[in-house]
Amino acid sequence: MHFSRSVPVLVFIAGAAVGALAQMPTYGLGRAPTEEEIRKWNNDVGVEGKELPPGSGTAKAGAAIYAQKCVKCHGATGREGPAHGTVAMVGEGALKGGDINPNKTIANYYAFATSLWDYINRAMPMFNEGSLSANEVYSLTALLLYWNRVIKEDTVLDAKTLPKIQMPNRNVFIPPWPPKYKAREKREYGLYP
Repeated sequence: MHFSRSVPVLVFIAGAAVGALAQMPTYGLGRAPTEEEIRKWNNDVGVEGKELPPGSGTAKAGAAIYAQKCVKCHGATGREGPAHGTVAMVGEGALKGGDINPNKTIANYYAFATSLWDYINRAMPMFNEGSLSANEVYSLTALLLYWNRVIKEDTVLDAKTLPKIQMPNRNVFIPPWPPKYKAREKREYGLYP
């Protein structure tokens, strides 16, 4: 009985606190995002790639874009950039069980190629994030996957081909779906050999 009387009191206190916060001064900092800004950033790409936009690209096209927009931060070959302690763009070797300091490369640390596309689309180039066209993102993704020996140089990436790419260590990661979907994962994505 005591609990049931306390619930309305707690709801009233929470409502009053929310009302008080809504009346606090804003100090003139920041602004509400525009609909266009929300639309621009509300574009997650899942592992299945259903949200990928139209467009395409190859590693060759990506090399020209990389030279123009990426070299300044990541170096001429993708090995010189500020990757110390983070995932490197290019590297040799594979993850092995028990490695204390594994080689952290795109090929090793991305379970899905669609995640790489999504990251480039959202976060690159630094200080001008989201400025790349879909074709540029497909091309840069192709270049990085080519440099990491995941695809061939002439492979065309688009919304249909990108989700089908098998990343080298895909099966090392925790599955992105609950276990009841395991049969579908195996059938559609080649998981769990």
